[in-house]
Amino acid sequence: MSAAAALTSVEGSAIGATLVRPQMEAPRAAPLSILILGGTGFLGPATIDAAKARGHAVTIFNRGRREKYVGTRDGVEKLYGNRDPNKHAQSKVVEGKEVDDESSPKGLDELKGKKFDAVIDNSGFVPRIVKASSELLAPNVGQYVFISTISVYKNNDKPNKDESDEIGTISDPTVEEMGTQFQNYGPLKALCEQAAEAAMPGRVTSIRPGYIVGVGDTTDRFTYWPIRVSRGGEVLVPGTMEDAVQFIDVRDLAEFIVTCIEDKAMGVMNATGPQKPMRTGDLLSACVSAAKASGKDEAKLTYVPYEWLAENGAGPGSLPILLPPTGETAGFHTRVVDKAVKAGLKFRTAEETCRSLVEWWPKAVELRAKVFKEQVEDAKKDGRPEPRLPPADQLRAGIPAEAEANLLKGYAASRAK
Repeated sequence: MSAAAALTSVEGSAIGATLVRPQMEAPRAAPLSILILGGTGFLGPATIDAAKARGHAVTIFNRGRREKYVGTRDGVEKLYGNRDPNKHAQSKVVEGKEVDDESSPKGLDELKGKKFDAVIDNSGFVPRIVKASSELLAPNVGQYVFISTISVYKNNDKPNKDESDEIGTISDPTVEEMGTQFQNYGPLKALCEQAAEAAMPGRVTSIRPGYIVGVGDTTDRFTYWPIRVSRGGEVLVPGTMEDAVQFIDVRDLAEFIVTCIEDKAMGVMNATGPQKPMRTGDLLSACVSAAKASGKDEAKLTYVPYEWLAENGAGPGSLPILLPPTGETAGFHTRVVDKAVKAGLKFRTAEETCRSLVEWWPKAVELRAKVFKEQVEDAKKDGRPEPRLPPADQLRAGIPAEAEANLLKGYAASRAK
């Protein structure tokens, strides 16, 4: 699995020894007006919370589809439309086919003439779409914050690279598909950065996160680890305790975004963490501590070499987040984040992130069951095939319990020889 596909995009042995628990102090800037293109997914709600905590006014712009199932934050202005200027906010089913609902707002129309101090674009994936929004907003917005990804880099085979590292390219910049291995994701994000900068030169902040993790993440990629550990038993962990791993809590990223807006910090910055790479062993220890804090039985961690896993049908990416510290992913978890730290990026401890996920998980399962039920009902009403949905408490990343047990059994047998 490629690093791009895997992403989609501590120093020493003491967990959090060099980390700082961020606290958003009292507002230090006059109230600002902030537009979020999106706002109802994962990073959006966290950013709304961070901005409101600092006294800023928030407007969100989206299609209004997710709100139907999961709702949205109170106290925000809501505008509707479509990032694609040629499409409407809503769709409807006509004779079994989904078509544009022309009675709903079209494209970016509801943004025309609106003024904001800053816009946060966390839903732009192709340059045509980012070009449309940045050009429209340029006369009326002071700063464009584009949420990019560390997947923009061409290679990840060398450790400790910063923002000057070579960027990936794509032969056809008009492509709008991510590709079978998500190989277009990074290059398209890079082109999005360039589109925003072309529309608003000198007024763009391109933030490149790694894995964004924490409460509200529906991918379960990072969540797999604290929840799997909290379920106890023998846990298969790829690689060794010393392998590096980087990620950023969604709350830390959200607070950093707001800080960049308040300080008018422009330019390109990697935003993953902590400041220096954490060991896989520290991350798993944080998972164990979080499980204990919630009253769960202690799990047994078994580290299995990547080579053995690959030879037995569980190659890189089978177990999420963690990647081999060799070959094409040797530098993936060692991106330098000094620029972002200097600009105000702070980090929660891994244990705090893991503990919040263990506490949140029952609510996540409850919400997923509710959403699944509503999606089935809507499909029936529209005459569409019912979606095939997994059990609400099934982790969406990682490997099934039976497969994990078989791998552990096979590895034990191989060592016994």
